[in-house]
Amino acid sequence: MRKRCYIFSQIAHDKYTKYFTLMKIIIVNGPNLNLLGVREKSIYGSSSFTNYYETLILRFPGIEFEFFQSNVEGELINYLQKVGFSAHGIVFNAGAYTHTSVALRDAIAAITTPVVEIHISNILTRENFRHESIIGPVCKGSIMGFGLDSYRLGVESFLTPE
Repeated sequence: MRKRCYIFSQIAHDKYTKYFTLMKIIIVNGPNLNLLGVREKSIYGSSSFTNYYETLILRFPGIEFEFFQSNVEGELINYLQKVGFSAHGIVFNAGAYTHTSVALRDAIAAITTPVVEIHISNILTRENFRHESIIGPVCKGSIMGFGLDSYRLGVESFLTPE
């Protein structure tokens, strides 16, 4: 009897998996975020993003994730334009470009995929020049100050109906 249950479960899994794996979420990290776990641990923590990314994949098995990181503004723009018409959501930590890049703002405004701006630290409690987000007004929302868990919250924002 146990074998039949397994066979049924496998058939059901194969038949209905397409309904649970349709969502694709892209995570995009900007400058210096490749140094997570190494740089300014008092602000950004001691875990690398690679380790955290693996926990996201395990936590959300029905989501297809893709990850991109660049320290170069133009590469971030090219990537957003490449994926910004096909994914269900983009979780974007623009790093310092949050406060300086009109070009990234324009790229986000130009794509159809909704973007959630996230930050590991609370940018409002940091230096004054970090208080303004240029990209925030063209994003679906902003999440900040929850450490690496800000990424999870960003992903979850796409799982709840609007």
